[in-house]
Amino acid sequence: MNMHNLVALILLSALAFCHPVAASDKPIEVKVFIAAMFEIGANSGDKAGEFQHWYKRYFKDSSPISIKGAHKPIYCNNHGVCGGVLGMGKVASSASMQAILLNPKFDFSDSYFVLSGVGGTPPSKGTIGDVSWGSWLIDYDLGHRWAPEEGEVGAPTFMPRKGYENIRRYQLNPLLIKWSMALTADLKLKDSPEAQAYRMRYPQAEARRLPKVLKGTHMTGDTFFHGPGLSKEAQYITELYGADDYVATEMEAAAITQVISRSLGTQRILSLRGSVNFDQGNPKETTLEHLDPAPGETAGGFAETVENIVLVGAKVTDHIVNNWQDWRLGAPAL
Repeated sequence: MNMHNLVALILLSALAFCHPVAASDKPIEVKVFIAAMFEIGANSGDKAGEFQHWYKRYFKDSSPISIKGAHKPIYCNNHGVCGGVLGMGKVASSASMQAILLNPKFDFSDSYFVLSGVGGTPPSKGTIGDVSWGSWLIDYDLGHRWAPEEGEVGAPTFMPRKGYENIRRYQLNPLLIKWSMALTADLKLKDSPEAQAYRMRYPQAEARRLPKVLKGTHMTGDTFFHGPGLSKEAQYITELYGADDYVATEMEAAAITQVISRSLGTQRILSLRGSVNFDQGNPKETTLEHLDPAPGETAGGFAETVENIVLVGAKVTDHIVNNWQDWRLGAPAL
């Protein structure tokens, strides 16, 4: 090989190495990203967890996309809907979300986020099978707590920790919540005889009714708090922060929102939770008995609730995607 050919080969190699991303490698423009927290087994063909019904609706023909640092692969369809399982708890879910947001395979410039999963509800506000949109997200763990006997009798045992004012609670976009309620409030949700029978153990009217779509504060905590005392404390925190009534306990939404807010803000985030348990026992059982139910004594309704979540969430997802020109720049006037 002569010198001219060698120089040409070197230049071509350098150009190939430095060439911009090919058209086929263009980042996927994500319109709606669906985040589930766990799946029980496979994405199809067995008992469904939080992701399986999303997968069957949007991703059954999609190939998995491996993301370094994420808990599970991500799936995308041809209409700009992507989603996957982030992992349970604040650390796992937010670490996955950060890895996904920073990956060059995706363009999240105009994306909406549906943070989706199951949770608990106080019997004074909700019931098994409910699906709620989070109007506020509050971090249950960011504060000071002490044993009741170490404070004033009957007084709260929680005080916010200073320095966390901007990350201990988030108000989600009220217009986006109004849209979500307008699109889904009248949906008929699935129910089961087991859930219906379980509700009758509770005296509260809200606990005994049929499931519906509602909105309110979602309380994010790695602590699985149970019992009327801690449920009352959760409601106290929402009032202390000027938020709406507490309607769902979960483990991820505030943490994921903190990650998204750093680069994209919070105006396009939706928190969607289905209630699969009450946050306390009925008057005839202790908190520990409620935490460790005997065989056949569980709440029932799990299978129907995870279907309800997707029934509700897909209504909003489809509306955004099908009317993308109206939604690309933000939620339009209602």
